Amino acid sequence: MPQPPTLTDEQRRQALAKAASVRRRRAEIRMQLKAGDLAMRELLDLAQGDEAIATMRVLAVLESMPRLGKVGARRTLNRLGIAESRKIQGLGLHQREGLLSFGDC
Repeated sequence: MPQPPTLTDEQRRQALAKAASVRRRRAEIRMQLKAGDLAMRELLDLAQGDEAIATMRVLAVLESMPRLGKVGARRTLNRLGIAESRKIQGLGLHQREGLLSFGDC
């Protein structure tokens, strides 16, 4: 079994700080989606330049949408032909168009 890389204490602290920053950014985005302050089109545009958003799972994004719970999010993914493990950066053109046509974007 491969061993994890050996990191110095400083490298470990930097990695932990970066991970915490990414988690905060994603939580902020999910709250904006839930409140209706951020539309899907804006999210996809932001993902072009923000790695924290680009690496979010589409399922987590849909679950954060108003009036769309876990079951509705999974149904939407199935209807659009998007895998539950798909990240925003990995969406194809037709999948993006499908997400944009979904609801009020």
